[in-house]
Amino acid sequence: MPPATAGGTLGRRRPPRVSRGRIGGVAPRGTAAVTAVRGPGAPVPGRCPRPSVAAASAVVAESDAAPDGTLCAPPAQRPRPPVLPADRSAHVLRFAALGDSLTEGMGDPAPGGGWRGWAVHLAGGLAPRAGAVELVNVSRSGALSTDVMDGQLAAARAARPHLASVVAGANDTLRAAFDIRRVAEALDTVIGTLRAEGAVVLTACLPDPGRMLGLPAPLARPLARRMRAVNTVVHTLSRRYEAVHIHLAEHAWVAERAAWSVDRLHPSELGHRLLAREFHAALTARGLATGPPPAEALDGPPPSLLSGAWWMATRGTRWVADRCTDLLPDLLKLAAIECRHAVQGTGHQLDARDLRETRAALAAIVRDRTAHGAHQTGHVDQPRHADRAGHADRAGHADRAVHADRAVWTNGATMAG
Repeated sequence: MPPATAGGTLGRRRPPRVSRGRIGGVAPRGTAAVTAVRGPGAPVPGRCPRPSVAAASAVVAESDAAPDGTLCAPPAQRPRPPVLPADRSAHVLRFAALGDSLTEGMGDPAPGGGWRGWAVHLAGGLAPRAGAVELVNVSRSGALSTDVMDGQLAAARAARPHLASVVAGANDTLRAAFDIRRVAEALDTVIGTLRAEGAVVLTACLPDPGRMLGLPAPLARPLARRMRAVNTVVHTLSRRYEAVHIHLAEHAWVAERAAWSVDRLHPSELGHRLLAREFHAALTARGLATGPPPAEALDGPPPSLLSGAWWMATRGTRWVADRCTDLLPDLLKLAAIECRHAVQGTGHQLDARDLRETRAALAAIVRDRTAHGAHQTGHVDQPRHADRAGHADRAGHADRAVHADRAVWTNGATMAG
């Protein structure tokens, strides 16, 4: 997903593949030891307590825009550094990575085969002691935000992470059935649940895929609006849940061709290393990363034009075909609408429409949360929230030791960013 989009079979959900490995010291040159696990490890939980409608509406209505034009920019870094316990080095830091092909590592081949990716590079710099970090990567190529919520979240919770990354949403923009409200609800559940259980959450906003692919303006603009809507949601939720957030949509290295693989949608090895360094810098500024930053030096030469053409012929064509079948007809309709508005000089109406839809999606989360909270206390009877209430009830009985264990790592830490 640019970072984040991925291959995969459309219309079919698979259980998350969990990659586990102990990592410590400098970033490893290969893939960490992996144990494959099929199926979720715990029930999907409910959501954590939410702010009032007025407070959340104030967030939605903020006028400060991020560099890419999203509605809500992340808050400024807080000056107070975190206070960490002196015996932190004696503990294993558990890092869960949720998302799609970006987090799976597509574009950064591991020396021993398979993908490596930014999460592995980052894990190597979280602590100075060898074996001090356990990476549990539950991401899956092609995952939508709802896939992260429905499958990956349970698997990540089973690992009881101290640190969790949630980078998703770009695949949603490449689907004909894109629905910003569904994306907002899914990401709100995932980020809110992880934070409620004590994990420090990492988030990022991403460049729009139309720009990365170099599509003509009538095709690129609709995708740009969708990505802007997703980024607005991520910004708002990052502020709400005090996530460690990095803004990649307009970052300088995003424009470097060498940072991207042949498909121009996934980072190359260099891009994955640069992404890991961004997260590492944000965590270091808060005292949450104590190891060396991931190295920029590559393990080998960048992919040649020949190897890139081979990949596109053998694997990339299938990826493009899958998405063209789903996205292209709808995108052509959107392009026709785009051209008509361009001729009439009313393109701003499309921007305003998407902004209203994004605000409505964020406001709906607040209303849903408020009503759900009232139902939990017996003041409101809303049958349609019964399933979510069940999730929340189960989450309320979670092992309290999880919070105490995570407090060893995050005690006193400031996480907003």
